[in-house]
Amino acid sequence: MISTLAIANYRSIRQMVVPMARLNVVTGANGSGKSNLYRALRLLSDTARGGVISTLAREGGFESTLWAGPEVITRGMKSGAVPVQGGGSRREPVSLKLGFCDETVGYSIDIGLPPPQKPPPDPPSPFERDPEVKRECIFAAPVYRPNSVLVDRRNAVARIRDDSREWSTLTTSLQSFDSMLSEISDARRAPEVTSIRDTVRAWRFYDHFRVDLDAPARQPVVATRTPVLAADGRDLAAALETIREIGDGPSLASAIDDAFPGATASSAGVDGRLKLEFQQPGLLRTLSAAELSDGTIRYLLWAAALMTPRPPPLMVLNEPETSLHPDLLPALGRLIRRAAGNTQVWVVSHASRLVAALKEDPDCNAIELDKALGESVIASQGALEDPVWKWPER
Repeated sequence: MISTLAIANYRSIRQMVVPMARLNVVTGANGSGKSNLYRALRLLSDTARGGVISTLAREGGFESTLWAGPEVITRGMKSGAVPVQGGGSRREPVSLKLGFCDETVGYSIDIGLPPPQKPPPDPPSPFERDPEVKRECIFAAPVYRPNSVLVDRRNAVARIRDDSREWSTLTTSLQSFDSMLSEISDARRAPEVTSIRDTVRAWRFYDHFRVDLDAPARQPVVATRTPVLAADGRDLAAALETIREIGDGPSLASAIDDAFPGATASSAGVDGRLKLEFQQPGLLRTLSAAELSDGTIRYLLWAAALMTPRPPPLMVLNEPETSLHPDLLPALGRLIRRAAGNTQVWVVSHASRLVAALKEDPDCNAIELDKALGESVIASQGALEDPVWKWPER
């Protein structure tokens, strides 16, 4: 379970160290930075899939994702005594940093701009501003220290510390645009890299299921066991049937009844395909997926995602209340709280009834974001309350 998430210089997040628990809910006003925190988690997950630099490109390029405010926000700026302004030459290099740690191990990545070529090429390269991975570290938890580093990557070179505390080289040919998590696959020499990569790749993200009439979730699907719901929900009928067969079918039925008293959902097989059917009290026939309301389909999607027979180490839900009637939010909250017994859950929401339902769990970690001078901050969290975190130097 992740205990600390750290982000620096990403969009509205200049510096943020977030404590994490088994169940986490992120709230805040519009524009406070909830989506940026969610996107930072997704960007961190892309390091293990070989896509961190391409993800930055899709977001508009590296420089458009960087913190746009001053490098240092002084006390005078905060009080309004002096205007917000830059401080001349930079103290630190341009850098976007992401990291996390659990009870035993931590990981951090530092992405920056390439050094200027001397002499500059003629004609200049169109990739001269393409970001590079400058440093990555895997270290023994709870905090980075030079003597706690287990695997250290600087530019193209990655080294590992052996049992005798001596360094040996893993590779000298890492590409500047690739994370070592996606490029080093020697489980015997570098089990720490393999462990971090497998953990991060297993993180699961669900963001805005489609529920329109042509949505994938409403279509029949090939009948195959589906322990993990697809990100777009296209295999909803198969996922629900899989939960009934190899997961916790009674709890699934209870969760549906909690939201729609007396209703049941089933999957009918036709020519090797499954289609969703929904039975409501008082009706003489089952309803097809095409007949269900957007909110009903969305709740069934969340039930399939959260009651997976194969829970991930981390499940991230972005605004799960979308399209749901407010009266369904307490039932969704109970569904999420139940899932948090099997996996770490991170929820981004601005629905007060859902947040209240999640906070009924005494172990819920409620993170309220605020914005001051364009910077996203955790409300009511002072500097002395931040979890301990140190960034490796380049």
